[in-house]
Amino acid sequence: MTPAPPPAGRTAARRHDREIIALALPAFGALVAEPLFVMADSAIVGHLGTPQLAGLGVAATLLTTGVNVFVFLAYATTAAVARRVGAGDLPAAIRQGMDGIWLALLLGAAVVAAVLPTAPALVDLFGTSATAAPHAVTYLRISALGIPAMLMVLAATGVLRGLQDTRTPLYVAVGGFSVNVVLNFALVHGAGLGIAGSAWGTVVAQCAMAAVYLVVVVRGARRHGASLRPDAAGIRASGRAGAPLLVRTLSLRAVLVLATAVAARLGDVEVAAHQITLTVWSLLAFALDAIAIAGQAIIGRYLGAGDAAGARAACRRMVRWGAASGVALGVLVVAARPLLLPLFTPDTAVHDRLTPALLVVAVTSPVAGVVFVLDGVLMGAGDGPYLAWAALATLVVFAPAALAVPALGGGLTALWWAVAGLMMGMRLVTLWLRARSGRWVVTGAVRA
Repeated sequence: MTPAPPPAGRTAARRHDREIIALALPAFGALVAEPLFVMADSAIVGHLGTPQLAGLGVAATLLTTGVNVFVFLAYATTAAVARRVGAGDLPAAIRQGMDGIWLALLLGAAVVAAVLPTAPALVDLFGTSATAAPHAVTYLRISALGIPAMLMVLAATGVLRGLQDTRTPLYVAVGGFSVNVVLNFALVHGAGLGIAGSAWGTVVAQCAMAAVYLVVVVRGARRHGASLRPDAAGIRASGRAGAPLLVRTLSLRAVLVLATAVAARLGDVEVAAHQITLTVWSLLAFALDAIAIAGQAIIGRYLGAGDAAGARAACRRMVRWGAASGVALGVLVVAARPLLLPLFTPDTAVHDRLTPALLVVAVTSPVAGVVFVLDGVLMGAGDGPYLAWAALATLVVFAPAALAVPALGGGLTALWWAVAGLMMGMRLVTLWLRARSGRWVVTGAVRA
């Protein structure tokens, strides 16, 4: 007797699961590699001393802010390219991606020109101690030279994700991380360059990654007959599409910058523990963002193909994946905590501040899992203006709470309740309301 076929809903769920896994697993590896760059730097520099680690904490926050405010180069490109793929127009998809890469080069050059002369002033804005400030300035100035390569990596990654390829970014990220670790050990300890050696290792690794991406994208452009020349109109269009996501990212980065500034005023021990907590939290965030990356590519493709029902079903399925992944990662943080403490620093004072902060991160991970998924779904739909307003509202709620921590005698744990609890809770509310409304579902090769 022939068994009855599974219900249509179950079949669709399995199909979505296969799509999510196929894109999310490689994306997970690539995303995790990015915070591992900072984690490797933290682990190596941490053994030079607490002032060096505190300096790295401030410099790394400034550097990642200077790069990640332009993460729209990846996100907006993924959504736009995926829509073109869904509509069956590969040459136009790749052409749009090339515009993003040219925009990345222009923005990267501008950021380097701004950071190099202002590095000491930027470090001073954090209230960094006299012992940590020189290390922060050294790391920031050297690492800034790699910003154009970092932005090119973002744009090229967006092109490949939009083309439903997350494997190539995985291979490039793993190779880049490996080169970074080897160079850090060799330059920091072998050559005795200290924190400067760590910065140079990161620059070289990022430039190598950008070179590999260029080769891959250029080959794809030639294969499909897409032009490689810069197009002023296309570059301007990429900038306009990314503007709302820039506002969104600036608002969220302002949250993390403000948190680091508050931690710096609590003392060197607190900011060192904050840097480690932020590194672990960023690692979890990038891991959870893997499903969001899959969401950007899948949602964009469904909407480009005119399949609104498929987009909604994929959204529901990914939310479940996000929540489950958040629970799993929270448990992992608790289990790995005894190993994490000595990995970064032997300073027991830092350990004392770090333990409760990591527990806050673990408890709030399920909320973060849902937030990142919904964020990716709305990005894939090209719903940038709403994301911008939602992020601004989150900043308005978070800022007074964070500033009140030292005023009320709170410590690092209270600060992290504001970051992982209040901030992420606000994001959950705003994104959940938008997802339920269905206003993000707009079909077509280009979002009208």
